[in-house]
Amino acid sequence: MDWERALAWVAGYERAWRAPGVDALAELFTPDASYQQAPYLEPVVGLDAIARMWEAERTGPDEQFRMTSSPVALEGDTAVVRVEVHYGGPEPQEYRDLWIVRFAADGRCRAFEEWPFWPGKGCTPADAR
Repeated sequence: MDWERALAWVAGYERAWRAPGVDALAELFTPDASYQQAPYLEPVVGLDAIARMWEAERTGPDEQFRMTSSPVALEGDTAVVRVEVHYGGPEPQEYRDLWIVRFAADGRCRAFEEWPFWPGKGCTPADAR
């Protein structure tokens, strides 16, 4: 894996999020991929389960947001990317995220893990109380 291919995958992820349906997911994830939405959550496993989660999590393909990304680390088949998302609409919000993406030999993701942080939501157990 190299940065050009890894960042092309990130761009493909954003395009797929903005597109109707879930057909593009097969180009991004292997059939047996895992997708972990936060460090302590159970991963969603398999392309069909990822597609169901994907549709449940997004507002729709017309969701207003701006996404930026920057490379952090690349080692073998694993890339770490910092992602910032700014949502528009009546209740604007933003978050920063680290994505850990493990790639299969064909360039699709075989394991995806994210570490999201939302401003004002806290970052310690005491903050959540």
